[in-house]
Amino acid sequence: METSYGRKKNRVLHTIKFYLLFFPWTVISLSVALIASLLGSDNAAHRVGIVWGKGCAFLAGLKVNVIGTENILRDQPVIYVSNHQSNFDIPILYAGLPLQFRWLAKQELFKIPVFGLAMKRSGYIPIDRSDRRKAMHSINAAAQRIQDGASVIIFPEGTRTPDGKLQPFKKGALLLAMKAKVPIIPVTIRGSYDVMSKDSLKIHGSQIDVIFSPALDLTKVENSQMDKITELIHDQIAANLGQESH
Repeated sequence: METSYGRKKNRVLHTIKFYLLFFPWTVISLSVALIASLLGSDNAAHRVGIVWGKGCAFLAGLKVNVIGTENILRDQPVIYVSNHQSNFDIPILYAGLPLQFRWLAKQELFKIPVFGLAMKRSGYIPIDRSDRRKAMHSINAAAQRIQDGASVIIFPEGTRTPDGKLQPFKKGALLLAMKAKVPIIPVTIRGSYDVMSKDSLKIHGSQIDVIFSPALDLTKVENSQMDKITELIHDQIAANLGQESH
């Protein structure tokens, strides 16, 4: 019978093994994605991202269970609005969403050597949050990219949850959806907080559920209804997490 000490020791060894393999795997994947984007397109780079995400899940001992794939709209751009429990959410979404999509990312990340170039070549969409005017300009530019056919993923909490509970949503996702005139699909990631919480570096293998809820058509929604729709999406994700919405 395995003791608590034995379980703790195994987790430590599992964590060490993960990081020893994760960093070279990420460097290789990043390099291949950059080359793929230079020789092909940002779609080719995204396909490398899918392989990277599945590889990260394998190294961490995660089983990604996707629920609600019938709710994914495959013939038009959408905005996926997801909760954010862990650093693993990004590779999990790469592994779990079987379509091309792009990330919204802070402008500062595009200034990082090599990494920033790879992000740009992969079609990531920069958001400048340094002031209100630049933020609105970034949202308008992102809305145009979405109208041109790019689906995106947004974490409306703004950062990872510190305690596993769903945090209040910022309104940027709804504002972007209204400007882009595309549907929103709520996405619930369940279990990634237990894999690695915000204040820990330890990795715990587990099953992760990625739940796609039915799409919301916002083409006829007025700005005055933004708070109500934001609350509706928050309630849907909270219900999937088994939590009460606030």
